[in-house]
Amino acid sequence: VATAVAGVLTSFQIVNATFNSSLEVNDILNLCQEKQEIARKVHAIIDKFAERGLRSLGVAYQAVPEKSKDSPGGPWMFCGLLPLFDPPRHDSAETIRRALNLGVCVKMITGDQLSIAKETGRRLGMGTNMYPSSSLLGRDKDEHEALPVDELIEKADGFAGVFPEHKYEIVKILQEKKHICGMTGDGVNDAPALKKADIGIAVADSTDAARSAADIVLTEPGLSVIISAVLTSRAIFQRMKNYTIYAVSITIRIVLGFMLLALIWEYDFPPFMVLIIAILNDGTIMTISKDRVKPSPKPDSWKLNEIFATGIVIGTYLALVTVLFYWVVAETTFFEDHFNVSSLSSSTEEISSAIYLQVSIISQALIFVTRSQSWSFLERPGTLLMFAFVVAQLVATLIAVYADIDFASINGIGWGWAGIIWLYSLIFYIPLDVIKFAVRYALSGEAWNLLFDRKTAFTSKKDYGKEDREAKWVLSQRTLQGLMSSEFEINGRRSSLIAEQARRRAEIARLGEIHTLRGHVDSVVRLKNLDINVIQTARTV
Repeated sequence: VATAVAGVLTSFQIVNATFNSSLEVNDILNLCQEKQEIARKVHAIIDKFAERGLRSLGVAYQAVPEKSKDSPGGPWMFCGLLPLFDPPRHDSAETIRRALNLGVCVKMITGDQLSIAKETGRRLGMGTNMYPSSSLLGRDKDEHEALPVDELIEKADGFAGVFPEHKYEIVKILQEKKHICGMTGDGVNDAPALKKADIGIAVADSTDAARSAADIVLTEPGLSVIISAVLTSRAIFQRMKNYTIYAVSITIRIVLGFMLLALIWEYDFPPFMVLIIAILNDGTIMTISKDRVKPSPKPDSWKLNEIFATGIVIGTYLALVTVLFYWVVAETTFFEDHFNVSSLSSSTEEISSAIYLQVSIISQALIFVTRSQSWSFLERPGTLLMFAFVVAQLVATLIAVYADIDFASINGIGWGWAGIIWLYSLIFYIPLDVIKFAVRYALSGEAWNLLFDRKTAFTSKKDYGKEDREAKWVLSQRTLQGLMSSEFEINGRRSSLIAEQARRRAEIARLGEIHTLRGHVDSVVRLKNLDINVIQTARTV
């Protein structure tokens, strides 16, 4: 988050031939005669104001005996300091909190003093791990920090006292570390960084230079709309990813399934029915653009190995399910013996109708598996998608039951066989979720975390791998404190780790506030029904 606040305010008045001036404090001190005597005291007061998040304005006066503005007048005399409070917007803290929870690492880049930046960061809940701009040159870093500049920028919550070239350099280094970097700004000095960033965002009432350099221009005050944009873009990405997995799966399923039927039994599925399957499937899949999806809680990316592996495994499974169904129908009497239906083995047209219905049901139901991150029956699909599926399968079922089309080589099979095929498809639909989880777990382990607490469901490790999880937590804490390098990845999500560290620092800063600790003490007192007057002397906050 880049802030640009006017730090120099000037006013001249002629009152009883005395000139009063309000300027940035250092400029005022340079004018005053007693600069050497009061400079240390003035800066001490400025630091105290800054610790409270207050900016300081210097006030001085000059006596002009000739009562003319052009008169050189007497020496400037320092009067005092005016503290100014520029509070953050009411929704800024909530916006920062939501961004951190979404895995977006937020950094404050401001021209204010370091103390003001830390206090503002504390108020916004984004952490106080901030540094002066001189640290970007490798100087004046905290004593416990011994990190290169690029790692320092990654770990910091912000920088104070920066200039335009610093903002540009910060964005450049973050991009070199393979981060997708967004930048907000409103002034001319923000334009270079806005242009360099992957996503430049000009806030409301920004200058023309900032607007022209930015990719996005906000028309309303505040940054909360950025969170909405993040959620919307992740929802769109999730729909695209769901469709891609579905497309790969269904392609493998159609090609491999019918190829095996042709090679093993020399069975030719009617091409016209393949066309019907494609039309109904495409009509249903188009509604995925309006589907109800859960945006990823962390930054996501195109994991082609996961997409193709999931699609190939699921497609192969569905192809084998169809091959098994054909074998049971054509080579055995299992369904006839257990469900009291007529045999289809003597009629190729009726077998084609049965195969068509089985392929249509399981193929379209697959979209509910690929669209969900956990169990498909737990994530409710969009109304339009569900309606399209019901209509398409109603049409497919009616075709299989009643259609008698000579050129398509199909005959109706009746409602008895239709019910058997629906039951068969439902039984073999259930393992699809398990296959999806198994593939993703084998590749990254991420999907398994959505179902079980950190992969502890099926493990032979002592205490379900508790020691490993604690060791990983200790490692992250040591990195957080700068005791170890952050050059490692956890499940390939280094950016999310950095954002999580920033969120923890913000929480630590919040818990460190006096009123927060006092609130915890009061809660314990009420919970345990203690007499506060008795323990007042021993109470320490």
